[in-house]
Amino acid sequence: MQIVRDIDSLRETVAALRADGGRIALVPTMGALHAGHMALVAEARRRADHVVASIFVNPRQFGANEDLSTYPRREATDAGMLDEVGCALLWAPDAPAMYPEGYATNVGVGGVSDGLDGAARPGHFDGVATIVLKLFNQVQPDLAVFGEKDYQQLAVIRRMVRDLDLPIEIVAVPTQRDADGLALSSRNFYLGEEERRAARALPRALGEAAGAMQRGTPPAEAIAAAGDKLVKAGFEPADYIELRDAATLVPLASLDRPARLLAAARIGTTRLIDNLAVEPDPQIM
Repeated sequence: MQIVRDIDSLRETVAALRADGGRIALVPTMGALHAGHMALVAEARRRADHVVASIFVNPRQFGANEDLSTYPRREATDAGMLDEVGCALLWAPDAPAMYPEGYATNVGVGGVSDGLDGAARPGHFDGVATIVLKLFNQVQPDLAVFGEKDYQQLAVIRRMVRDLDLPIEIVAVPTQRDADGLALSSRNFYLGEEERRAARALPRALGEAAGAMQRGTPPAEAIAAAGDKLVKAGFEPADYIELRDAATLVPLASLDRPARLLAAARIGTTRLIDNLAVEPDPQIM
């Protein structure tokens, strides 16, 4: 696997890959890789001839009081993992390479970025859209692979690709979970042993709420019960637990179409997010 850190080298290397023919897939990451990221690379390898992964801890998607300085960075380990699974190229620029002096452009995607993490983390999705569009322009992949764990982020990227007529296929991979159900996340590294055990309450509470809704419980009632369970487990009151349209992320008061139950909550100093697909029961409808 080649590692490149400047735009000229990236373009030369990608051109060489294209000269061999076939499709190029991009897997954007912020590093601190785990099995969830490896699932994205595996899906990319199934769909393309060459896989390009990126590692860039993007300062523009961190808020003033968020964990940019402490976000886990372990490029050598990450590069070894990518090499083992057959990644062809690692694009690992530094901040000046991505945002040179005088950089002044920002990308915003309305609608799907409203509420949820868009409200809890102002400016976050502008940072996401900006860096992803830059990565798309730099690598010019045929397809890009993202995880469903960051579901609102996935919706923002899909909307941006549609709105800007980008010739890139967006592939979504289901959330990867540990045996206890907790969604794999780089931020799980922050959890202490007791916090890690308590964090299992998040996927359990969401699963129970989703099941209750499918049995006819009003969403507001099921969501309130989920919030109570999280607090009893040791979480702070949730930033949000909401039922949204699976495609548009419009808030739903009833389960009358394919939906997504999304949540964010903090345990100790670590903020975790998760989501589940919720399909209406046709017999109840």
